[in-house]
Amino acid sequence: MGTKEFFTTTGENLLKKIKELIEEGNVRRITITEKSGRELMSFPLTIGVVGALLAPVLAAVGALAALIGECTITVEREEDHSKE
Repeated sequence: MGTKEFFTTTGENLLKKIKELIEEGNVRRITITEKSGRELMSFPLTIGVVGALLAPVLAAVGALAALIGECTITVEREEDHSKE
């Protein structure tokens, strides 16, 4: 079971934050919810999913960002077993 983190951001910063999270590499799933709590988008990130495979997801996030104001990003991370 992984850990969850929550980030609140605005639509204009959404795509930048998603890209930063993807670059960190230990993210298993990203869910974007609007201020009211309604889920807008959720997508898994498996190891090795990079570049061209992420392009459609990032395009959808960019389109979503243009339409929404404040939102919350929920990030599910892989457990770090190296600390055990």
